[in-house]
Formats: sequence, structure tokens, C-alpha cells
Amino acid sequence: MTNPSHARWLTLRRSIVKLVPYLAFNGQCEEALEFYRDCLGGSVVNLSHYSKDQDIGMDIPDHMVGQAMHMSIQFGDNMLMGSDHIETVPSDTNISLSIDFASVDEQEQAFNAMSAGGEVTMPLQDTFWGARFGMITDKYGTNWMFNCHLNTQEQPS
Repeated sequence: MTNPSHARWLTLRRSIVKLVPYLAFNGQCEEALEFYRDCLGGSVVNLSHYSKDQDIGMDIPDHMVGQAMHMSIQFGDNMLMGSDHIETVPSDTNISLSIDFASVDEQEQAFNAMSAGGEVTMPLQDTFWGARFGMITDKYGTNWMFNCHLNTQEQPS
């Protein structure tokens, strides 16, 4: 038997159009998202900074003035957002961002660029599920998974 309130929740959830990751940083948001933009070929859509002149419903500490209050980057049909949080945010997380690539060349180029200054936790390799896959933790502490299905792709030499 279906719980009526649960069924209503499922119906409401179907109206969600897109899920957009929002990353929290401790003073490196602008630098990190520009790094992601450069590595993945996106473009900055929005960038706003904390200012003493803004009324955002809370006091802005002096050390936050000039840091990113909100930033968004467009990658094709995808969006990545972030901000420098006023409270200290731990750098370790249980979240990974997963990217599916159309070609192994694009995957390898992005993987190599994003791993600069970070840690490769799993090198790019062919997998049992028919994809080339690898993982990194970038220099900002964000975990990334890189996936490219090989059914129509040539293996890199």
C-alpha cells in the first residue's frame, strides 16, 4: 500500500528540471571556479562579491569583503555554482562530482588539467562497465570522477 503523502511528494519532485551542484569554499571560490572553467571549457555566467554596502540579512565580517558571495559557470547545458562561506567549511567531503565525456581525448585533457596540484586517486583506466574512468581530488579539495563510455570511442594511444 502506498503512503498518500509519499506519493504526493514523488509527484511534486517530478517538476525538478535540473540539479545544480553548489560548492562551498574558504576564500578560494573565484580561483577554484575559474580553474574549473579553464579546465573544462566553460564560461562565467555570474560573479558577485561580498561588500559592506550589501544588505544580505547578516553582518559581513571584514575578512569576507571582496570574496565570492556567488559565482556560476556554464558548461554546455550544465551549471556549476559556488561561494565563499562566511563560516569555515571543512575541505573533506563525501560528495564527488561526476562528469561524462563524449570522447577519451576530451576526458584525458580535462583529467590532466584538473589533477594539476591535486591528487590522482584512481588513474584513468578501462573498466568492466565498458568505460574509461578515473578519479581525482583537486587542489581545492573537491572530488571528481571522470567517465567516458568506450562503445563508440577509440582507445587513446
